[in-house]
Amino acid sequence: MEKIFGYDEMELKRINAYITAKEIRQQPRLWEETFNIIRKNKEKIIEFLDKVLKEKNIRIIFTGAGTSAFVGECVVPYLDRIYSQKFEAIPTTSIVSNPENYLHSDVPTLLISCARSGNSPESVATVELAEKLVDNLYQIFLTCNPEGSLAKKALQGNNSLLLLMPEDSNDKGFAMTGSFTCMVLASLLFFDIKNINSLESDIQAIVSMGERILEKYPEKIKSIAHNDFDRAIFLGSSTLMGLARESALKVLELTRGIVMTNWDSSLGFRHGPKSVINEKTLIFTYLSNDSYTRQYEIDLLKEMNSENGNKKIIGISNYLDKEIENIVDYFIYIEEVKRNYEDDVYLIFDYILIAQMFAFFKSIELGISPDNPCPDGSVNRVVKGVKIYPYF
Repeated sequence: MEKIFGYDEMELKRINAYITAKEIRQQPRLWEETFNIIRKNKEKIIEFLDKVLKEKNIRIIFTGAGTSAFVGECVVPYLDRIYSQKFEAIPTTSIVSNPENYLHSDVPTLLISCARSGNSPESVATVELAEKLVDNLYQIFLTCNPEGSLAKKALQGNNSLLLLMPEDSNDKGFAMTGSFTCMVLASLLFFDIKNINSLESDIQAIVSMGERILEKYPEKIKSIAHNDFDRAIFLGSSTLMGLARESALKVLELTRGIVMTNWDSSLGFRHGPKSVINEKTLIFTYLSNDSYTRQYEIDLLKEMNSENGNKKIIGISNYLDKEIENIVDYFIYIEEVKRNYEDDVYLIFDYILIAQMFAFFKSIELGISPDNPCPDGSVNRVVKGVKIYPYF
């Protein structure tokens, strides 16, 4: 019987952890499937984008709730730098409560709705508000559920495009794993669609490294989770700050809040949030490939290393770096030598596997069921109980 992260299937099912383990483990396969889905729809995507990007001063807004909102936070810093259009990441939870702060009637807008189920009340309400408030609206729906409300809405509009993620990305577990990484990848490929064929080798490299991490690091990550701690901090710069936020949420969700989490940039962490550190704190730093950015991250690691206390520092790097290895308590690197990805955004896929496994192992250690960490229904897989009030 195949084992996942050292557990056999029967044991995982007994502790209500099999679904989450399987969904973390299958992500490299889903990334290949996502690439093939986007490539298959190349002509349709090019036709849609050509029409949208002809609009003068078009706003491009990524939106979603919870983890789905962090898709935009991860990709927008990169896309906004590479392309001439203005990219923004605005959660549906902000738009719904204050629609006219974020949606402007006289500004052409492309709204990109990211959603696992497509049934969150705020996600549906954001689309309906945008359709009423924005005179010239285009929409892309990135969703994992063909039966969800957003997928059905996408089929009703003339200026809309539905992109369904792989079937198995519609996570059945409580926490979003493959749904998140597939939507991030689809977002990057979508806007580089004309170069899709030349990107295949890069995607294969990400897939291969993901498989390596899933095979090589479970025991080391389990040993990190075994530390006596009740606080976990995740730090990253630019696109990796969005990843830090998603990582913090994964640990918070799967430990049912027993482990309190926070996230920040390496520079921002000094400005007050650093006071959270005590003797029961783990600090994860996602290190940038950019040599300029990395200087600031290394300075913070050195500073924390020199300070008293029993906190533990974990450095996560794309490549073997002896300087980092010597100043942290745990060091995880993806490859022996540096791979020059176009941007740190391409590190997200392999880095997030580390946070997901860490959250999974800590959940089990605490006696919590990863597949359903909140059996009392206080927090649901798809948010319930949100009353949407009429705006007009």
